[in-house]
Amino acid sequence: MSISDQPIVIIVGTNRPNSMSRKIAEYYQTILNQLNTESLILDLVHLPHDFTVSALYENSGKNEQFNGLKALLDKTDKFVFVVPEYNGSYPGVLKAFIDGLPYPNSFSNKKAALVGLSSNMQGATIAMSHLNDVFSYLGMNTLALRVKLAQIRSHFQDNEVSNALYKELIEMQAEQIVRF
Repeated sequence: MSISDQPIVIIVGTNRPNSMSRKIAEYYQTILNQLNTESLILDLVHLPHDFTVSALYENSGKNEQFNGLKALLDKTDKFVFVVPEYNGSYPGVLKAFIDGLPYPNSFSNKKAALVGLSSNMQGATIAMSHLNDVFSYLGMNTLALRVKLAQIRSHFQDNEVSNALYKELIEMQAEQIVRF
């Protein structure tokens, strides 16, 4: 168990089926397991397909599936966001998900680690910067160490990160989020 005795929730920041983000989230979970820290993966692929109309604004609280996800986040203090780069930022579905959560308390005074991945050389640096700005606005505390996994498909084989530096950074960040 983590220091707070609550599982760390690893959020897959895309709703793309069979995403690389999901694979990295599962890899991260194995690292947390090695640290004797319980975690859960919340994959946005499981969001209700119509949540932007059935669970937001005047329909807030009316979608039971989305309400279950909100309830999970309410009792979570620590998160790991695995965020792919989409068009120079993070996926819109992640923003819509965040916007659908109660403001301002969903992330206020909670803690997060950010992992960015991309097929280019940037490692989702700008995406994580954008997301960090949103979290700062919402009162979320983020770790300074942001793991940037550039050209990730070249560095991930057989459910393992094959780049020694990437592995080291993920392990360092996992240890930090457990202690954070």
